[in-house]
Amino acid sequence: MKNRGFTILEVLVAVGVFFMCIFAILELTASSLRAARSLSRPVPDIGMLLPDLVLTNRLEEGTESGDFGQAYPGARWQREIFLAGSNGLFQVDFTIYENGKRNPLTSKSSLLLWRPDSVATVGGRRR
Repeated sequence: MKNRGFTILEVLVAVGVFFMCIFAILELTASSLRAARSLSRPVPDIGMLLPDLVLTNRLEEGTESGDFGQAYPGARWQREIFLAGSNGLFQVDFTIYENGKRNPLTSKSSLLLWRPDSVATVGGRRR
């Protein structure tokens, strides 16, 4: 009676194919995790700057700037407020910059707020 079974060469080929498949699956999983991690990187947005403006009934025209502190180190913001209409309608332009980047501009947004109690100035004089 002949011994039936796999030769050592067949076993080595099967093990090699098995490990190639396993390493391909591991690489695919690792690259997917890297992509997901890069998507979940926190970036600053204007939502952090809105409470100061929304909770007040008065706006002053001008430019302000600052940073986000420890929440987003290296990120800074600039806010420009100007009268967009004659009835107390103000436009607020937000710009967020991130230091250390090739393109430092992260985002730019505008917001219209109606604040009739605010003092509007034209050329440095009150209206």
